[in-house]
Amino acid sequence: MTTRDAAPYFATTRWSVVLAAGGAGKGGERALAELCRGYWYPLYAYVRRQGNAPHDAEDLTQEFFARLIEKGWLGDVGRERGKFRSWLLTAMKHFLANEWDRARAQKRGGGGVVSFDALTAEQRYAAEPVDGAGAERLFDRSWALQLLERVLSRLQAEFETQGKARAFEELKATILGDAAPLAEIAARLGTSVSAVKAAAHRLRHRYRELLRAEIAETVPLAADIDDELAHLFSALSE
Repeated sequence: MTTRDAAPYFATTRWSVVLAAGGAGKGGERALAELCRGYWYPLYAYVRRQGNAPHDAEDLTQEFFARLIEKGWLGDVGRERGKFRSWLLTAMKHFLANEWDRARAQKRGGGGVVSFDALTAEQRYAAEPVDGAGAERLFDRSWALQLLERVLSRLQAEFETQGKARAFEELKATILGDAAPLAEIAARLGTSVSAVKAAAHRLRHRYRELLRAEIAETVPLAADIDDELAHLFSALSE
């Protein structure tokens, strides 16, 4: 199942998914699978930066998600617990400190809980800055990057649903301010510069709406959105 297939049911990072993943039945299983896909890499990067070898980091990340299922940790999660980003990292720290030795001694055979390509994970990790940033900072940076990727994917899906896939491809660079001159974009789309300018403005506005909506679903209060945004963008700038 792809993220797009799941889109009508929920968005990857929303608190509704976290809460559903703590429940039983097919709905809980589906939510948990989506949750794992959405958050495995920041956790993998955190474990790697702690000095673990690639294979051990993969095993640790897989076993952590297995423990989420077996021990029902997600059943205790709610907005009153604070930011989901902080909760998840704290849970991983607890697992590494108190659970891993026992889990390793009782290790089961078979595949992991999260389906991911270990080679791709290492390629992503190899591209991370080697400036001495700590594991927590790398976790936050990876979290922020995946958040931005998900928001962009949601925005792209909206444009494709409206039959505007080509317009999105031409305009998406305007979100970051590094697009081609508007006259060039207008010429390729067969429209006017003023129309492109207006479309780019609407695109950026919608991007900001989706970004804030994603953040809102991982923090306990609306008042926390700006602080969380500032924190994540700070992690990206270092």
